[in-house]
This record gives sequence, structure tokens and C-alpha cells, in this order.
Amino acid sequence: MAGLTNMPFRQIAIRCGSGFTTNEEIDADALIRGNAIACAMAVDDPDLEISAMQLLGNSAETLVPAAIRLVEAGADIIDINMGCPVSKIVRQGKGAALMRDVASTARILSALRREIEDVPLTIKIRGGWEDGASNAVEVAVMAQDVGVDAITVHPRSREQQFGGRAPWDIIRDVVEAVEIPVTGNGDVRSLADAERMIRETGCAAVMIGRGAIGRPWLFDAAYARLDPAGQQRYEAEIVLAHIEAIEAHFPPPIALLQAKKHVVRYANGWRGSPELRERMFALPTIEAIREAYLSGRTGSPDPAPRPAITA
Repeated sequence: MAGLTNMPFRQIAIRCGSGFTTNEEIDADALIRGNAIACAMAVDDPDLEISAMQLLGNSAETLVPAAIRLVEAGADIIDINMGCPVSKIVRQGKGAALMRDVASTARILSALRREIEDVPLTIKIRGGWEDGASNAVEVAVMAQDVGVDAITVHPRSREQQFGGRAPWDIIRDVVEAVEIPVTGNGDVRSLADAERMIRETGCAAVMIGRGAIGRPWLFDAAYARLDPAGQQRYEAEIVLAHIEAIEAHFPPPIALLQAKKHVVRYANGWRGSPELRERMFALPTIEAIREAYLSGRTGSPDPAPRPAITA
């Protein structure tokens, strides 16, 4: 997720128990042009056991050299984003738009497979472009045929965006149609949800995206066994470690903005969180953000239930 699942957040997710993580989507065109932001994202973290890097693009002419560059930078897995539903992305023929022309996308994936033979090539797809017209199985079978190693399925259509219920039966249909591993995604807000998805769909693994923002401890089964006071101590330790990682990774102006973006999400659902959010974004330093989080945490011994988060 652009602007959120950067290296500090991925380090925290791993610390909390995630199996491995994928970087923010990198636009292949921007990377090839030498865009500073894209190049900064295309950096391997040597502390992560598995480095999966995701690319966004619409042609072999840019995706292939971009993938090669990521492999040279240390990527252990190359993932192609075929699921992003954002209008400005699909208007360029990227993200979920790649599911509309299966034959053209097959040529792109074939070219990638030829050029990065020694690194796993994976894709993330949606249920389809329009509601009621799923082509996830067609795309998955095509991907398997051209040599893709694994597939992640978010079963909502591009039209559905992140609204409504994620139809997990589409994940099950893909699992039954291909032999390569399928990872499920969508409406997973806890380890119990992940276990239920595996039971109901047969998927090999579960990816948690939006549901982990502000709650990376959901990866840790031990967290749920703690009493409320223990959970608060755990959360505070993780949040402070995340702020520290942000400070270490980003230059000060970006670090300040990143700390605000993440801490307000950590405080989501607290009593008085709207006021805290407003105050947080006006704070001038990371130390002030740290203090505001701790004081807000102390003042919210019985936080209100968190709203439902779509994964």
C-alpha cells in the first residue's frame, strides 16, 4: 500500500510475526526513468529473510528491465500488481486493468518469466473488472500456463473497490483451478479470520493488507492471550519501535509525516481519537508525537471498539 507499507512498517510486521512482507508498489516506468522516490523504494532490507518486491506497469518494455533491476537490488520474489483498483492507475492500463486483456497480459508475464528465470514470479489479482463478471480463474490458469509461480487473490472486483463483502468463493474457485500456490486476501481482520479463510477456500496462505495497518500485532497469536493491560504494554512497545524505525529510515520532514500517518492509525478507535488525530497532525516534532501517543494511550484505558477494517 503506497505510503504505508514502507520498510519501517514491514520491519514491524515481521517483528509481530508476519511470514514475509511485500514492499509498496513500485511504478516500473518511474523506476526506469530514475525517479528518486521509486529508486528509494527499490532497496532491499538485509534484515528481512525474504524480500518480495512488487511492480506496477502495463508493458513488457518497462516491467522487464524494472524487474531485472529489482533482482539485482536483492529481490527474492518479483510480484506484479494486477489488482490495484485506483482510477489514476487503471486509466494507465496498470493494476486491475491488466485483467481486462488476458492475451496481452499473458505476453507481458511470458516476457518476465523468460528474463527472470531464477527468481519466483508472482501476481496479485482481483476477482475481475466488473461485479458479476469474474475472470479470476481465467487469469489464474493463464498465469500458471506462462510460468507464474504463485498467485494472490483479492476476490472483490475492481468495480467493488473495497466495499461490501469479499466473496471468498472466488478464491476457492481459483484454488481448484490451478496447481500453483494460491494466497487469499480480503476481509481478514484476525488470525481466526485467516484460519477460517484457509478452511473455507483451501488457499495455501493468507495475505493481510489494510487490516494490519494500525494493528500489526494481529500477526502475533500471543497478543490475543494477553490481558488488557498486557495488550496495552505490547502495543506501546510496538508503536514506539515503529516510530524509532521511521526516524532511522527517513529524512526528518518525511519521518515526521510518516510518524503522524501511522500513529493516528494506531489510535483509531480510542475514545477521543478524532481530537487526537487533529492535534497529532499539528505537532511539530516526532518527540511531540511520541508523547501525544503515550498520553493518549494512558488516557484511554478502555478504548472504544475499533471499526471494521477491510483487509
